[in-house]
Amino acid sequence: MEFLAPFIEVYTLDHFKFLLEGFAVTLKVAAISIVLSFVIGGLIGTVRYARIPVVSKLLALVVETIRNLPLLLIIFFTYFALPEIGLEMEISTAAIAALTVFESAMISEIIRGGLNSIEKGQIEAGRASGLTYIQTLRYIILPQALRRMVPPIVSQFISLLKDTSLAVVIALPDLLHNGQIIYAQKGSYVIPVFIIMALMYFIVNYALSLVARKLELKQS
Repeated sequence: MEFLAPFIEVYTLDHFKFLLEGFAVTLKVAAISIVLSFVIGGLIGTVRYARIPVVSKLLALVVETIRNLPLLLIIFFTYFALPEIGLEMEISTAAIAALTVFESAMISEIIRGGLNSIEKGQIEAGRASGLTYIQTLRYIILPQALRRMVPPIVSQFISLLKDTSLAVVIALPDLLHNGQIIYAQKGSYVIPVFIIMALMYFIVNYALSLVARKLELKQS
């Protein structure tokens, strides 16, 4: 019974409410970052696929640089370094900006890879039928590529949701941050709090993984 005592003490309505408030921040930051990174990453990936002179090469350099940097470094840079040049942001805004920059680079590669997976002959067929290059991309290439890209994109979004926890280093009041406040009250609270936090992350990420799995089965 002594082992169960910390669980009984920590699993109170107030603590659950506090953890849920943090988890709401986690989901909000993740959701906004997902939307922004999908839009920005989609544009970058499409431009790189189109191989626009100079622009594509510059974007390739930026993407490869970001992909080879730790996300934690980008978070630190966004929150601590940018204010030095006059770009000061609130904690949540800095977290969203850092996650968006990092995930946009990842998503752009998925988009580019998906577009490259479509046979080049389909572009030639579209052009031969009188469609412009943009129309061929929009009506022929993108619809097919998107079906192939959805599973890896969903998997990347699962990673993004987990990566929001890194923003605890800049005191983002997310799930991990609020959990730390609770278990700092008493050492015996650590395991019970980590269990409930792990369950919260697991439920959402597992639901997303099921979506990705179903989409993969549809593609097979």
